[in-house]
Amino acid sequence: MILPRFSLGMGDRFGRQGRAQLAAVVAAKARGVTVAPVWNKSHREHLITGTHPDSVRAEADEAVAALGWRGPYYVDADHVTLETVDAFIGASDFFTLDVADVIGSPAAVGDVAEFVDRHRRYVGRSVIPGMNRALSSDDIAAAARKFLAAAQAAAAIYRRVEAAKGRGQFVVEVSMDEAAEPQTPADLFCLLAALAGEGVPVATIAPKFPGRFNKGVDYAGSVEEFERYFSLCLEVLREAVGEFGLPSGLKLSIHSGSDKVSLYPAIARALHRHHAGVHLKTAGTTWLEEVAGLAQAGGASLRLVQEIYGRGYTRLDELCAPYAAVIDIDRARLPRPDEVEEWSGAEFVAALQHDPASPSYNPHLRQLLHVSFKIAAEMGAEFLQAVETQAAAIAARVTDNLLQRHILPVFVPRAAA
Repeated sequence: MILPRFSLGMGDRFGRQGRAQLAAVVAAKARGVTVAPVWNKSHREHLITGTHPDSVRAEADEAVAALGWRGPYYVDADHVTLETVDAFIGASDFFTLDVADVIGSPAAVGDVAEFVDRHRRYVGRSVIPGMNRALSSDDIAAAARKFLAAAQAAAAIYRRVEAAKGRGQFVVEVSMDEAAEPQTPADLFCLLAALAGEGVPVATIAPKFPGRFNKGVDYAGSVEEFERYFSLCLEVLREAVGEFGLPSGLKLSIHSGSDKVSLYPAIARALHRHHAGVHLKTAGTTWLEEVAGLAQAGGASLRLVQEIYGRGYTRLDELCAPYAAVIDIDRARLPRPDEVEEWSGAEFVAALQHDPASPSYNPHLRQLLHVSFKIAAEMGAEFLQAVETQAAAIAARVTDNLLQRHILPVFVPRAAA
């Protein structure tokens, strides 16, 4: 199974926006931009919302049938481990193997020695783009001690899925984006060597990029540094394909890619310059458009999202704990719930909508609402009925958000931008 050059991961917390999400991909194709849709949902999200991986497959298939989509599409078992993958095997054909927690775990001494010996041909060579010195055997051994166990963990998950689905019947992504530190280009090269050695046909890899990729808000960091790093990683992938026999379409995956508006021109430039592909993974941006659509409707719908915010405000620590590495909320800059209760729908939307140029935009409120989908899940039918009542307005927002703020800035060929 081959993943096309451009693909878009589309998270949908409550499984109600599949058609609206696909409509953005259809609209892009009508403009000459072909992007493969990938519906993604993690084990943690399923636990919170009370859903099952089969529901994501059903949503994707229904949207594809309803809109007559004829291109490839996928269902991603997002951030799975050996402990969680089994529930996803039947419904998914894209598996994001999460090895971030295994990075740095010790591999067997003999395995490290074997890895160094197998890659001794790189000693004395400057094979990593951007490195101004040759690799030493110590460099290779250090990389093996850092990444070999992670590659072995990915291989164990891969083999579990392969035994059930068959070789070549699914897409493999390896994720390191939740690691403590960004990987260097040399790290990435050595990890790809380890994955190839373990027989993992990785199609896309998600490193931890420099800077902050906070949920639902723009990138925090140097765009110039990101673009240099991103370009170096693209060069590393090209080298790794030739050196290790990895799939020819191997590409980078950008996790927490929603709403990183300042990065999109840099990504588009690098992709054009290197003739490369990318997988942009989005998630909570669709849930936030549901919240905005309800606020925009006013009345009972507005009161519902004001209540979600109020509950989230009082449970901030609990809600943010699982996302501590990708949330940066200043409590002092959060409006009090009693203030938000006085807002009109337009005021709520202005504070929530990701428009850095607007003086009303509040990224702290946006991040808190991003993780407050747990509260909407606890509301159950009350929340889902509200979404159904405002279905048309919400769908329009979801489609416009993915098309105008994500797909076109990243995937439109630079010459046509």
